[in-house]
Amino acid sequence: MDVVNFYNPTDDPLDGIAKLSCEWLLKNMPELKNVKFTMYGTGCMSHAIVVAAQAVGEGLTNNCLVLKSWHNLEGRYNQAGLSAAENVSGSYAAGPGRTIWGPPGCFGTALQFAEYCRKYGKSHDMMAPFMENSRRNGLLFPEGYWAQHRPEQLTPEDYLAARWIAKPASLFDNDIPIMVSGAYLFTTAERAKDMKQKPVYILGHASNRGSGRSLTPTLEEVQTETGSTGRKILESAGITANDISFENMYDGFALFHQFHIEGLGYRGMKFGDALDFYQTDISIEGPNPILPSGGNIGSGRSRFWMHTDSIQQIQGRAGARSLTGVKPEIAVSGGPMPMGGNFTVWGASPD
Repeated sequence: MDVVNFYNPTDDPLDGIAKLSCEWLLKNMPELKNVKFTMYGTGCMSHAIVVAAQAVGEGLTNNCLVLKSWHNLEGRYNQAGLSAAENVSGSYAAGPGRTIWGPPGCFGTALQFAEYCRKYGKSHDMMAPFMENSRRNGLLFPEGYWAQHRPEQLTPEDYLAARWIAKPASLFDNDIPIMVSGAYLFTTAERAKDMKQKPVYILGHASNRGSGRSLTPTLEEVQTETGSTGRKILESAGITANDISFENMYDGFALFHQFHIEGLGYRGMKFGDALDFYQTDISIEGPNPILPSGGNIGSGRSRFWMHTDSIQQIQGRAGARSLTGVKPEIAVSGGPMPMGGNFTVWGASPD
């Protein structure tokens, strides 16, 4: 109770302990002065970004600081509720404390990927170049987990030898949970134009909220939603897929990145094309870069590396990750899931 009493409480006794509100922060951080606007964009940074962009666009605020943190608490990951028991019944998926997919979070994606491989005649082995490229890019992200703590490249041999988590999803197809925070500053285009640091403009944003017919969406449902999302993204900015310099779509499970970029029509892709595309030059030095941020696979689960990289590439601040095969002028980033998420189109110019 000494810790609780040390802080200024709000009306919610759990505020500052089991949850955190803007009101609690303002009461306990006197250095936060002249704050006139607060809003929540729950879930991923991808959501918070589009909420902030819309708030500034609608004139609710002129300047907006967007914050997001993720945690990896001590102990075995995702072991709570029914999963902590010695024995779990067959109906666990609908029980309290469980995800709808069951023990491994990648199970649903694994089913969709397996169907994808059957439908298009592809294989899990064809993911190896994408995985190697993602880790390589991630190691060039100095703030990332792998770059800071385990600076080791992921070879195709390592990837293909990894144990299955939910076949055909292996260990490396899952991003590693980490402790991380990120922040972005939003303002109006008029205020940004004279800043010392080159501004990056939001040309449009789009959201999608698809739902499957059962606990796990089918491949057909996933492709319907990513196709819809792709159209919304392009229409929001008034561009075509050919205008996109590079993509930074979500990769929380490596096996669904192709759903995002195929739905977007990146580099002319259609459904079933991505794994063949991965066998070509997808590096930051080539004409068709794939996920130059390295994503969550390359730097750990922040759910915002793709946004940071998109901004830095356009600003010319990406350092060793800087694209050399294309001029970074328009980027698309966002996520998380193929069935729904929030996506942003970034540009070097407001026009």
